[in-house]
Amino acid sequence: MQLEITKENDLQRLDKALSNQTELSRTVLTALIRNEKVSVNGAVKKAKYKVKTGDVITFEIPEAKALDIQAENIPLEIVYQDEDVAIVNKPQGMVVHPAAGHADGTLVNALMYHVTDLSGINGTIRPGIVHRIDKDTSGLLMIAKNDQAHERLAAQLKEKSNKRRYVAIVHGILPNDFGTIEAPIARNPKDRKKQAVIANGKPAVTHFEVLERFERYTLLALELETGRTHQIRVHLAYIGHPVAGDPLYGPKKTLTPNHGQFLHAQTLGFKHPRTGEWMEFEAEVPKIFEQTLKNLRSQ
Repeated sequence: MQLEITKENDLQRLDKALSNQTELSRTVLTALIRNEKVSVNGAVKKAKYKVKTGDVITFEIPEAKALDIQAENIPLEIVYQDEDVAIVNKPQGMVVHPAAGHADGTLVNALMYHVTDLSGINGTIRPGIVHRIDKDTSGLLMIAKNDQAHERLAAQLKEKSNKRRYVAIVHGILPNDFGTIEAPIARNPKDRKKQAVIANGKPAVTHFEVLERFERYTLLALELETGRTHQIRVHLAYIGHPVAGDPLYGPKKTLTPNHGQFLHAQTLGFKHPRTGEWMEFEAEVPKIFEQTLKNLRSQ
């Protein structure tokens, strides 16, 4: 793989700059640099090397260790399906694809049982997965059933021509009815499990609209312009209104703790990868989400 150092990472350590400009973990990058798998402008460099804007970095991405992914008869709500694409309503608490600590019980395990064909672009670990949502976020995901569909759906994500609308219950009362949060996001250098708003992070834009205000909470509609890891959760925590129930970015005292975050991917719109027809789907919020709204209204 090859990339060019951006202005935001000028004079950063090589390992830090790569961490900011790729999705690879600092641990993986450190091992690659130590094993002389990373070069700068054709020359092998150490982790402490200070990169410069325009430097061309070349490195080999290690192949993901093949997992023995088993199809599992897990209940799965398939909202729509044709020969190219499937739309699923992921329940809260389900991991999207197998990884360390989650070898089974994932959306991919369920897809392999319920859907006959899946795109192979992301290999055996993430077949058909075009985009992801967090384990404790519920809602709609589009699944590619062949490689051509996968490429065209992924292109729409990159071009920001699709529609991804979420609803969330957040702490506090937002004063403005509408707003845009534009703040770069990268891994939190103090906690690798978290993301954070960091000056030299990747650009991230989230639009919000207030749907309803309660005594100490607000119901928001949110649309993603970019798709960074934990983007909505990080942006809302950054402006002082974290998602209720968020175990990573929210306060311990929250709505129905231990029931996951109140964030739901409600609407998904895109052009069909074969016909070009605009398609839009909507999924109702989970029962715990709806009951919590009723409780807040009654107060």
